[in-house]
Amino acid sequence: MTRTRKIAIGIVGGVALLVVVLAVALATFDWNRAKPMINERASAAIGRPFAINGDLSVEWTRETGEGGWRAWVPWPRVIANDISVGNAPWAKAPHFATLKRGEFSIALLPLLRQRVVIRRIQLTEPAADLERLADGRANWVFTLPDTGEPSPWVLDINEIGFDKGRVGLVDGVLKADLTVVVDPLGKPVPFADVAGAAFVAEDGSAPAPRDYVFGWKVDGKYKGLVTKGEGKVGGMLALQDARQPFPLQADVAIGGTKASVAGTLTDPVNLGALDLRLKLSGASMSQLYPLTGVTLPDTPPYATDGHLVARLQDPGGAKFEYKGFNGKVGDSDLHGDVSFALGTPRPKLSGKLSSKLLRMADLGPLIGVPSGGSPAAADKSKDAPAKAKGGKVLPTQAFRTDRWRDMDADVALDAARIIHDSKLPLSDLSVHVVLQDGKLTLDPLRFGMAGGTMNATARLDGSAAQLTGRVEMHARRLRLKQLFPATEAMQKTLGELNGDLAVSGTGNSVAALLGSATGDVKMLVNDGVISRSLMEIAGLNVGNYVVSKLFGDDEVKINCGAADLEMKRGVMTPRVFVFDTENALITITGSADFKNETIDMDITPDSKGFRIFSLRSPLYVRGTFGSPDVGVHVGPLAARGAGMVALGVLLTPAAGLLALIAPSTTDENACGPLLEQMRKPPKAPAPPKGK
Repeated sequence: MTRTRKIAIGIVGGVALLVVVLAVALATFDWNRAKPMINERASAAIGRPFAINGDLSVEWTRETGEGGWRAWVPWPRVIANDISVGNAPWAKAPHFATLKRGEFSIALLPLLRQRVVIRRIQLTEPAADLERLADGRANWVFTLPDTGEPSPWVLDINEIGFDKGRVGLVDGVLKADLTVVVDPLGKPVPFADVAGAAFVAEDGSAPAPRDYVFGWKVDGKYKGLVTKGEGKVGGMLALQDARQPFPLQADVAIGGTKASVAGTLTDPVNLGALDLRLKLSGASMSQLYPLTGVTLPDTPPYATDGHLVARLQDPGGAKFEYKGFNGKVGDSDLHGDVSFALGTPRPKLSGKLSSKLLRMADLGPLIGVPSGGSPAAADKSKDAPAKAKGGKVLPTQAFRTDRWRDMDADVALDAARIIHDSKLPLSDLSVHVVLQDGKLTLDPLRFGMAGGTMNATARLDGSAAQLTGRVEMHARRLRLKQLFPATEAMQKTLGELNGDLAVSGTGNSVAALLGSATGDVKMLVNDGVISRSLMEIAGLNVGNYVVSKLFGDDEVKINCGAADLEMKRGVMTPRVFVFDTENALITITGSADFKNETIDMDITPDSKGFRIFSLRSPLYVRGTFGSPDVGVHVGPLAARGAGMVALGVLLTPAAGLLALIAPSTTDENACGPLLEQMRKPPKAPAPPKGK
């Protein structure tokens, strides 16, 4: 044996002996002696008091899952008991976190680079008290006490296992005070038994979700609302494997809103994605605003069930998609897909919805009319006595324009059948809603009505403190017999209604908009009937009185009804307002003030030929919209023919109304001759005989 070989063998033997001695020393070392040093170093690293108060031991084991030579290198398995982490100086709880027992295996070499690599950590009875002040300071943010900079240590944990525990959250930003308690279920519950097989990839493209192992309960307040809930979660949280889904299940009630979810969370460290079956219900969709920041209208009670997919780390901002949902709003059904994207400068809600049956009563809150199920309806009974005594009757519920500026929207809705409380036949609704920079546009707004069509556009600008709006509406070929299906005499008529409306106004409610409106309203009705019974069916008490005074109890044929109404700053005055009946020509003059909700109009009949027409004085309608006063003027009726003479000077309005005759489907429109006659200049009165 050469000298060189002897030296080499001696060196190798010495190193081996040193390793053996070191291994024996480490295996037999009382690690409790190292606790003061560990506590001191850990406290310095996180900038908070850290303490291992119980026993500390280390076992050396080979880590499963490692490849190559790493599979033969033992890892120290640390077991520490009774661990506590101090709280921020301003926090109320004595500790930020406590742990009855912690077990983990740690890689040694990465420690030299201030990197803590742990494949799996098992926590026994963890407890944490999370606090955040209204100014944003949070006790879960760790900083070095001297520099105020984040700790240079990097924590790399693959999986976290846990058992029963508790987490408290007091958050001044979210107005939350919650306590979550976690307990073992006793027996694992298969994921598919709770969430359904739809969430498990059949082609094996993604790992199957693990079983539910723990149950949890939450109690307290969120956004100032009473919050209670319970659910299930898995037992192992994969922090580094973004493909491994973590099972979630929850039933939570926050105020009047209830949510039920079942599905998975992936990449929990970065809040990567959610894939959940979501059921949502509540008293009104508007109650979701403080919880989600999504601006939704006041509605009757609602319930939905759909598939929620969230991509929380999308480059353009987190995006939530609610796919294939089915729901009800009041008694209306709703289906479709919606998405909500957290982008700049504002988040945006997009979607395409459909409905087989839509009740107009459920849409009332959209225009400020409380429905039976909406929160505003609770005050309806209180308002009833005031309205009975002549109080305000126009919708005064304010539009929440402040919320319009919080988000944008682009939503389309199609409805096959529409039900109105008064049996008004509506169908085929199609509306496209766009909210941009606080400006709300409904274009188009189309629906079928009484065999005809209604086409409208509405533009409401809520970007400023005072709402401004403009509405244009066109009614074409509305069949009178379908408008009044309960009136037997109307079923014999072929008459139609055509009309146009274009008004602009300012105000934060329907009442305020009408009270400041400026624009025009034009309408033609031909070949109909009028009677007391028709007025009663329509609920028009004033009309009932007027018709009974003019025609008694008989049904009277209307050859033509023509109205050209001008609105200026909320006051409506007729340019032309005339009904040509078989017995008389009825003209209406005066005004209606929508700001004060008052009316002051005269109804003047002009008898035709030798037909008997008993009334010799005009009627009047005075007072408020809620409690109008009607009666007969004292004094003789104007000379026969005066109404037609007055109409003869209204050339321009008559020409404007002629345009509404064109859409009529009837062969001969009775309004044509009347309007043509109105266009002709009045004849000069004949000179007295003998002169």
